Amino acid sequence: MAGLCEGGKMFEKPVSGGGVEFKPGKLSPLHMPLHSFMWILTRPRLQDLVREVDPTEQLDEEVEELLLQLADDFVESTVGAACLLAKHRRASTVDVKDVQLHLERNWNMWIPGFGTDELRPYKRASVTEAHKQRLALIRKALKKY
Repeated sequence: MAGLCEGGKMFEKPVSGGGVEFKPGKLSPLHMPLHSFMWILTRPRLQDLVREVDPTEQLDEEVEELLLQLADDFVESTVGAACLLAKHRRASTVDVKDVQLHLERNWNMWIPGFGTDELRPYKRASVTEAHKQRLALIRKALKKY
């Protein structure tokens, strides 16, 4: 994820508490962008996932490439955003809460089992009295015609 964190800080090693410590320094395989030495999702694993959904389905080569690239881009952008959130907290580590905040705010995703154990109840949008009145007026107007 080189270049995602400003100031020349790169990922170096995991630290206790589920974070990654930033360390300035030379690039090593641990500091190199993920796409330069490995894929997040491999072609065989993608094929396994497709078979789990539908055993008879076969993906075109171009579709596989696109899905692999999308997965890689998603992880890179998520890690980059989590890095920026950690930097905003003035922390030297990227924590699970940074990743969770990005996923929740930008992708409306909540990954249970990481960070906090709280259950995320489904929030039903509240309907205000003014909204109910507007709907009643619309229904009344539609009945006239």
